[in-house]
Amino acid sequence: MIEQFLGLLLALVDQTGLMSITPGNLLMIVVGGVLIYLALAKKYEPFLLIGIGFSCIVANVPGSDLTAPGGLFHYAYSGLEKVIIPPLIFLGVGAMVDFGPMIARPSLMILGAAAHAGIFIAIILAKATGMFTIAEAGAIGIIGGADGPMAIFVTMKLAPHLLPQVAVAAYSYMALMPLIQPPVMKLLTTKAERSIEMTQIRHVTRLEKIVFPFVIAIIVNLLLPPVAPLITMLMLGNLLREVLMVERLAKTVANDLMNVITIILTVAVGSTMAAETFLTFKTLLILGLGLIAFIGGTASGVIGAKMMNWFLKDKINPLLGSAGIASVPIAARVAHVVALKENPYNFIIMHAMGPNLAGVFGTAISGGIMLALLGVK
Repeated sequence: MIEQFLGLLLALVDQTGLMSITPGNLLMIVVGGVLIYLALAKKYEPFLLIGIGFSCIVANVPGSDLTAPGGLFHYAYSGLEKVIIPPLIFLGVGAMVDFGPMIARPSLMILGAAAHAGIFIAIILAKATGMFTIAEAGAIGIIGGADGPMAIFVTMKLAPHLLPQVAVAAYSYMALMPLIQPPVMKLLTTKAERSIEMTQIRHVTRLEKIVFPFVIAIIVNLLLPPVAPLITMLMLGNLLREVLMVERLAKTVANDLMNVITIILTVAVGSTMAAETFLTFKTLLILGLGLIAFIGGTASGVIGAKMMNWFLKDKINPLLGSAGIASVPIAARVAHVVALKENPYNFIIMHAMGPNLAGVFGTAISGGIMLALLGVK
């Protein structure tokens, strides 16, 4: 009787995932838990990390087949593979942001270019390892643009087999920017520089804000057709916001649609973190190069701002340079928080949004150049 019971118990256990769990699965479950801890305890971008961390944990629990073809997570990931989610994210971002600060002070767009040196540093290092082709190196380098949708888009064109690693690196580092950027910013600036207060930006007219999406959409479609789907949707979302006549559409895109897409995105990204595919030397190397790209971009942006001050009568706060990478509005918020700690009256958030939004176009230009040079349309 006891033997029969034990036999039934063992048969039941065999049908579960208990016998299939590996040390790698356990490690990745811990990683998922750490991401959730950072979201809840440290408040590091909970909108991203909670979904990524939770789906990372579930993806490493054997037996459910959520990530297998036909599984729930598989369909979420298909949205990334078929490049459906990135343009929709850009549509929502466009409806959420005000391009006024960038239009008001176009000179700060230089910082959106300066902060992208990290992309090319990572490309050079990736190719120098001898483990990646030039197309794969380009996909890895685009992580440094801190633009998740653009990273997904470019990777699907250049090296689709690297999408899980690139997507995880891009979104994880974006969420961890409050942890990654401040040490670099403080290392390269003095307290006096971080305390520089910015003058009031000029008022931008409604006509300027309405014309802007048309101008950018035409320019990008003419000169950078490989990345036109993303920037076109960004401009459409912004146009819905600025015309003030389709408020219901603008709010739906910026809120309801964006919330749904964020859930699908984070589940899709986290579900790629299965131990058997994620815990490899090549993946760890990609994550390391992605981190170097983020640090390099932050550093080059700050240095670029300091160099601008050589020629400016009214000095700018060098922290604005760190906002030149494309993670909107995370990078601008981090620059503002660091400045505020040095000077409680130093509100640079609106000024930081200028280079932050310029960084979106900087990443688009970088990605477009890579796709054009490598013959991808």
